[in-house]
Amino acid sequence: MSASADGLIRQWKRDGEPVGKPWYGDGGGVGTIAVSPDEAMVVCGHTDGRLRLWNIKEGSTIGEPWEGHCYAVVCLDWSPNALEIASGSEDGTIRRWNPDTGRQIAPPIETSHGWGHDNVVLSLCWSKDGAHIFSGSADTTIRKWRVIDGKEVVVLRGHTTAVRSLCLTPNERYIVSASYDFSVRIWDLKTNQAVGDPLLHDDRILVVAVSPDGTFIASAGPDTKIYVWNLEAALERYQVGVLVLWCYHILF
Repeated sequence: MSASADGLIRQWKRDGEPVGKPWYGDGGGVGTIAVSPDEAMVVCGHTDGRLRLWNIKEGSTIGEPWEGHCYAVVCLDWSPNALEIASGSEDGTIRRWNPDTGRQIAPPIETSHGWGHDNVVLSLCWSKDGAHIFSGSADTTIRKWRVIDGKEVVVLRGHTTAVRSLCLTPNERYIVSASYDFSVRIWDLKTNQAVGDPLLHDDRILVVAVSPDGTFIASAGPDTKIYVWNLEAALERYQVGVLVLWCYHILF
C-alpha cells in the first residue's frame, strides 16, 4: 500500500500492477500510513492533522476522522496487540488512539507537560510488550516513553539533525536509528548509549529496518541507494574496541 501528497491511497501487487481503484479520504495529502497487525485495516495520517481508519477489504472509511493534532501527522504505529495506535505530528506531540472508537486514550505527550519533543515527531516504534513507545524527532533526540502514564524514561542524544526512522532489534536489546545527518546509529538499551561508529551514507537517510532474524540492517535515502549492514559485525567491532580499551587501562 502507498500514500501520497495527492491525497490518494493505492494498493499494488508486487509486480507493480495496481489493485482496484485508489481511495480518497478528502483530508488533503496523506503523510503516513500503517497497516494493522491482522492486515484488515489501515490508518492514515493526513496533512490536515486528522487520522482516518480504512477497512482494507471494503476500501471504505470506518467512522469519522479522528481529530486532535494541530498540524500534519507524520508517523503512525500500531501497538503489538492492535488495541492502540500511536501518532506523531508536526505539532510535536504523540497521541494514542483507540481504533474501535477513534478517541484518544490518554492526554497527549506534549512539550507543555514538561516532556515531549521540541520539534516535529518523525518516527515511532512500540516495544513488543506495548509498555513503551520510542520516538525520534527533528529536535535530534530519541525518547522512550512509558505508556501507562506518558512519562519520559530515557533521552538518547548523539544525532546532529532530525531522527527520521527507528527500529528495534528482535530481542529489543538495541534500537537502530536513521537521521538526516547521513548516519545510522545503534543504541544499547541497557546502557542507553550509542555503540560503535555511525554507519554512514552519502546523503540524508529516510528509513531503516532490521531483518526479522536480527542479522542485518537496511537503510535508504534520497541518494537512490539501499545500504545493507551486518548488525553482528557492527556490534563485534564495538565489543572488541571496549575489550582493548579495558585491557589498556589494566596494563597501564
